[in-house]
Formats: sequence, C-alpha cells, structure tokens
Amino acid sequence: MVEHAQTPTADLSDLTDEDWFAAVRAAGSERGFHVTLGASHDAVLLRAGPKLLVSFEVAARVQDLPDAEPRGWLHVREDGWSSLTVLSRGETWFRDPAVYDFFDRLTDEGVFDEFDDVLFFGVGSGGYAAAAYSVAAPGAQVVALRPQATLAADTAGWDPRYRRHRMACFDDRYGYAPDMADAARQVTVLFDPEETEDAMHAALFRRPHALRLPCPMLGWQIDRNLEGMDILAPLLRMAMAGRLDRAAFARLYQARRAHPPYLRALLGHLEDNGREGLAHRIARHGVKTTGRPVFRRRLARYEPDDGATAAE
Repeated sequence: MVEHAQTPTADLSDLTDEDWFAAVRAAGSERGFHVTLGASHDAVLLRAGPKLLVSFEVAARVQDLPDAEPRGWLHVREDGWSSLTVLSRGETWFRDPAVYDFFDRLTDEGVFDEFDDVLFFGVGSGGYAAAAYSVAAPGAQVVALRPQATLAADTAGWDPRYRRHRMACFDDRYGYAPDMADAARQVTVLFDPEETEDAMHAALFRRPHALRLPCPMLGWQIDRNLEGMDILAPLLRMAMAGRLDRAAFARLYQARRAHPPYLRALLGHLEDNGREGLAHRIARHGVKTTGRPVFRRRLARYEPDDGATAAE
C-alpha cells in the first residue's frame, strides 16, 4: 500500500548548491528514500499514490526553475503521484555504473511492480536517460523531450555538440536509448524539426510504438516553452493515463498561438524567408493576443499608421 505524501513546503529557491541538495535529500529521507549514486548522481523518491513518475534532471537546471524543485514534485502535490527523481551534477547523460546498479536493484526488488502506472520523463540528456532506463520497468510510458539516442561516435558522429562527453561509454548496459525503450508501452519524443541534430536523433526512435511529435519554433528550450504554454503538466498526465496521441497533442499545442516566444520565433522565421504577407499577419495576431511591444514594432513596418496608433 503506497501512502500519500506532501512535497516539502520549504522554499528551495535562492539556496546555495549544497543547501539545495541537502533539502532535496532530506525530503527523500523523510518521505521515501534518498540514495547517493557515486560522485555525480542522487536518487530521491517521494512516496504518494500508485502512479510513479521517474524523471531525470540536471540539478543546475532544476535550481534555475522559478521554484527550484524537481518537476515530479508538482505531480505529487496536484495528482497524488509518487516521484522518483534522478539528479546529475552536470551533463553526465546518467552514464555511471552506480546508476546502472541502482536500476538493477529496483527491478530485482520489484519496486516498479508496486505501482499501477509508471512514466519515465526527461529533457535532453534526461530524455536520453528516460528512454534508456525505461527497460527496467517494462510496460512503462516514456516522454522524452529532444533526447539524444546515443553519443557513441560510430552512430552519432554527425552530432558535433557533445564531443567532450563522448568519453562516457554508450556501448555497455542501458546504452542505446531506442533499443532500451523496446519494452515501453509508448515512447513519445518531442523535438523541434528546425534543430537539425535533435531531429536526427528523434528519427532514430523508429519502432512502431514510438510517437514522434514535431514542435517547430520551440528550439532547444522546448521544456521551458511547453511550461510557458501551461501544457507540459497536462501532456504528462495524458501520457501517464495512456491517452497521449497525435490528436491529443495537437489540441494541447494550439496554446502556441498565444505564446509570445513561439510567435516571435515564427515571425522571425517568416521574415528571414521573405514571407512578408504571412509575417504581417503574425505581427497583427501577436499584437491582438499578447499586446507585446515587439509585435507592435513589427506591425508598424507593415502598417505604419496603424502601428503608430497601436503604440499610443
């Protein structure tokens, strides 16, 4: 029986790095468990309800969020889910024998069997890990935002962004993410097709149960943009329930039409490609839906009189 738990009420923002880690570890020790995994990783479990969100996060990126708390804790509070957060110090791609052994133990001890539904989630290197370690819980859902499939040079040598990280071994246990995710119920990969390397990694997730969802104009900060649209949490809830498909995402993604960073990126893309008629329409739409000065200024290029009036 999994007991309900609340997330810590203490403010985690504006803490030093060590104080932040101490607070997160204490929360795990009080409400589930905390395990140190070698020199670069920690695992923190908050026990609540019979659904488990397993998330992989780079600690510095979590600390940079407005509330500086792991993303899974929102779902402990609002949905009664349990949350297992694996944290890395720096970009490790979670490639560490201590992490391998940890997931081996979870499988051997039947921890994932305690939960009715399990969802693995991550962004970038965390998205890689979400897919790779999902093999530990067959039948789980996976949501990976702009994941890498591998950094092994013989497979992904075309990706120049992470050369110094290739010293990590991607050819041993839990290695090639698309293969490791074979036992998942569904692997949902979200990426910006304009980010060439991200799109190429996404294309390697080609199994029949892989759902690739292009998110144009969201760039490498795809998670921040989805949160800015208030659709990341609903997306994860749909995935946990097994209801995330292309049509469901299309309905959620309509929120981009009122999201200033998306509209700004789209406007710049249209102008760079000489599509001034469409750019004019987007600038007008941006003024109407957001009122942001950037769209007023752009509209003034196309409608000088109307733009001047709008700026008054």
